[in-house]
Amino acid sequence: MSSPRAVRIPRARPPGPGASGNPAGADRPAAEPGPKDHRPNGAGSQRAFRVAALFVVALAALYAAFVLYDRAAPGGSPSAETSAVLLLSVIFVVFAVGGVLFAVTPAPRSVEVAPDRVVVIGRWGRSVVLPRLDLLKSRVVRRYPASWLASSDVELVELWSEGIPPRNYLVESGLFAGSVPETVRR
Repeated sequence: MSSPRAVRIPRARPPGPGASGNPAGADRPAAEPGPKDHRPNGAGSQRAFRVAALFVVALAALYAAFVLYDRAAPGGSPSAETSAVLLLSVIFVVFAVGGVLFAVTPAPRSVEVAPDRVVVIGRWGRSVVLPRLDLLKSRVVRRYPASWLASSDVELVELWSEGIPPRNYLVESGLFAGSVPETVRR
């Protein structure tokens, strides 16, 4: 057995006062990053999750109706192992998971707007780096008013720029304010 003694883990020291923090030999000071504007997508996420929940509830009601009909119908399946109920259960799970992914994926968690770029942080943690807002072109594909699905207006927005394919996002109204709006795409 080893003796219980403290272990020191070396860590890099932060540059002291007067040190520029640049690698050795760098003559110019490090560029200070500009301020980032973190914009959470509250209403877009809220609408996506509520639509997904509504889909799963409707699918579960259909599933329950089919299972009850199979059990109550004359000549219905006597056991779950030999009937179509097992296949129906698998189909229900696949459709429920697929529907939730389809409903929730277009709604990013947030958008970080910096002076030189826009970073869209996706629902599953994937970040997409886009050019700055004034270089992005946008088109509102669909506008959803505030309702019980979302507390404020939500838009399905299409973004594109030179060399960047179009991307669709379900976002809170005004989340991409500052991009160049277009009524007709290319």
